[in-house]
Amino acid sequence: MGLLDPEGEHGVTLSHRETVTDWAAVRGADIRFASVTVTENTNWRDAAAERNLTGAQHAGIHTGARHYARPGAVHDQADHFVRTASALGAFAPGSLAPALEVEAPSVDDRFIKAWIKHVRHAARVERVLVYAGLDCWTNRLRPDKWADSEVVLWLVRHNEIPGRPGWFHSRLGLHQHGFGAGLPGVDGPIAQDAVVYPFKLTDVLL
Repeated sequence: MGLLDPEGEHGVTLSHRETVTDWAAVRGADIRFASVTVTENTNWRDAAAERNLTGAQHAGIHTGARHYARPGAVHDQADHFVRTASALGAFAPGSLAPALEVEAPSVDDRFIKAWIKHVRHAARVERVLVYAGLDCWTNRLRPDKWADSEVVLWLVRHNEIPGRPGWFHSRLGLHQHGFGAGLPGVDGPIAQDAVVYPFKLTDVLL
């Protein structure tokens, strides 16, 4: 992948599958923000999340926590996420806003709306990111039902054109544009993201 455009606002997304060996090298490759999956469903948490969040924060990367949604028990899932992310310092000012990852077909607009409301109350934050693929945004989800001025949409579409996803919504602020190897400090491939104009990096931070 090589170095990114230093004028852009680029980031990475980590699940439990990716391994970062040197966060300082990642920051040196023009990475400004990172989202780390910390929880899934009501009881799973990533054992590597603390190491990744701490390492990224110490390298000067705006780092946030992400929850992988499963159908049902939305309040329990939100509580599990907030407890875990709070203990990791993921809601501190300047962090990437907390994110909900939507993939399972039964995770619908009602779930998303309830999760956002519960996380806002429990974590005492307003800004929230909702992360989903193009098929979800175009065929299943209706963000106008819940995406207020403090909700930012995050589109996963690997078209290799950072910040130009080919789909528009007034609340679309982040674009995952690729998944590949070659980023310094990372062992293997990693998902790569960019801020979508007219949003700025500060528009997706707490």
